[in-house]
Amino acid sequence: MPKSQGRALDRKKLLADPILVAAIIGIFLFLFLFILYPLAILLTDSVVVEKNINGTTLKTIGFANFIKIFKMTNFRHAISNTLWLGLISGIGSTVIGFLFAYVDSYVDVGSKIVKKLFGVVSILPVVSPPFVLSLSAILLFGRTGVITRGLFNMNNTQLYGWRGIALVQILTFFPVCYMMLKGLLKNIDPSLEEAARNMGAGRFKVFQTVTFPLLLPGIGNAFLVSFIESVADFANPMIIGGNFDTLATSIYLQLTGAYDKSGATAMAVVLLVISMGLFILEKYWLERKSVATLTGKATRGRTAITDSSVRIPLVTICTLLTVFVISMYILVPFGSLFKIWGRDYHLSLKWYEYIFKNKGYRVFTDSMLLSAIASPITAFLSMIIAYLVVKRKFFAKGFMEFVAMLAMAVPGTVLGVGFIRGYNSGLFHSGILSGLYGTGAILVIVFIVRSLPIGTRSGIAALRQIDRSIEEAAYDMGADSAKVFQTVTLPLIKESFISGLVTTFVRSITAISAIILLVTPKYLLITVRINEHAEKGNYGIACAYATILIVITYVAITIMNFVLGKLGTSKPTKEV
Repeated sequence: MPKSQGRALDRKKLLADPILVAAIIGIFLFLFLFILYPLAILLTDSVVVEKNINGTTLKTIGFANFIKIFKMTNFRHAISNTLWLGLISGIGSTVIGFLFAYVDSYVDVGSKIVKKLFGVVSILPVVSPPFVLSLSAILLFGRTGVITRGLFNMNNTQLYGWRGIALVQILTFFPVCYMMLKGLLKNIDPSLEEAARNMGAGRFKVFQTVTFPLLLPGIGNAFLVSFIESVADFANPMIIGGNFDTLATSIYLQLTGAYDKSGATAMAVVLLVISMGLFILEKYWLERKSVATLTGKATRGRTAITDSSVRIPLVTICTLLTVFVISMYILVPFGSLFKIWGRDYHLSLKWYEYIFKNKGYRVFTDSMLLSAIASPITAFLSMIIAYLVVKRKFFAKGFMEFVAMLAMAVPGTVLGVGFIRGYNSGLFHSGILSGLYGTGAILVIVFIVRSLPIGTRSGIAALRQIDRSIEEAAYDMGADSAKVFQTVTLPLIKESFISGLVTTFVRSITAISAIILLVTPKYLLITVRINEHAEKGNYGIACAYATILIVITYVAITIMNFVLGKLGTSKPTKEV
């Protein structure tokens, strides 16, 4: 059948299903209103210059806002600081992540406990608030830290600045690199390396000439992912950055401290350009190159390295790092149980008493309620988008996928400024939808937008494993697209749906970068309270809030695992 006839037939099928058409229109409307529109307004407002002439405000188009911010010494330093920090964090995260991945994939670890510890490390950053390691670093290396003040009696510490931020970012992001590189290493065909060994090459030579070249694009991809995460990071620089400004913190301070909306908008555009450039490079070049370089899944198992001279040093280093990272996460609950950290180590529940005497219950109920509202909506939207992208043919399908994944590349502070500029005076400054601003609804929408890429990606991966003939059989029996999705597709991807639901809840309740710009006193959120108390040096209170938040996230994960265990694991047939 000619392509033109095929397109005509697809278009006819599409138009014959009004529910499907309504779903496509609804998804595009959501993506336009809450992703494209805020970013477009942000870009537009950055070049709109307001001048007051004789009491009359005139608006012109130009680059005066950008000229103004680039004249600021602090902003120029913030750009260089952000890029420098991204470079250090990216290199550190990639090196440590590669070390863990290599040990896990190539070395005989010799202990199931160590293997489980590696698994714990890989999931901790996902289920924990973004500032936990910053609080732990302060408890260890701060002015009243156990190590700095307790062991060495140091009055001055180098923690507050780029060194401290780099430390916590590397420890936060290296598990992401570890999981990325672990998958790539396991997909390298062992026969390629064995062929080199059979030709007389030593272990290091094989690694140098076979393994590393195959993995190089993947290493570059892992580096860029950690670089992007570092550039977008707000929580860690805010808590332990000191006078070391980054772009994310500069935007926040310009908006909330200097009350300069035009300057903050221009700064946000600069950060957006950097993050989008890195995202496009990672997504559409390095990621594809890394996949194309590998030969596919290994056809058989790899013989693990048992040589003591290699195994013992590598496993020891990874184990020590693992224990250190886990200890830092555990340290936060201890920080909440002492009267005054660094001075009075008597056990006390005074910080928890303080929390619940000062609207603590409302802090947790508000956070959990908004996150609970966002979670099912995000999971459902993600599955619909994934279904449309994988199973349906229509115009601009690729564009839908791109926009849905776009929020992954947009830093939270940029999105927050975009929502402020876009909805403060309504849609296109018309007053329409201005009622969203300052409400819980706009916080829920931000939660949805920030989690949409993860849910969509998970849904796409799950749907690509379902044989299309199963759904076609339902269509042949007269079911429409809504019925097919409800009775056939959704049950087959229930695990991905539940996983997306819980992941959204965890990401929402631990979010900080976007919502700190949008939240009002009407809503009390845990992460905002943690940030407030950490900035004031009330680390005991901050640790108490963080501990309760960690408990909530782990309870959510436990419930998800229990539900998935009860549901069982579906085994869909692959498409042919």
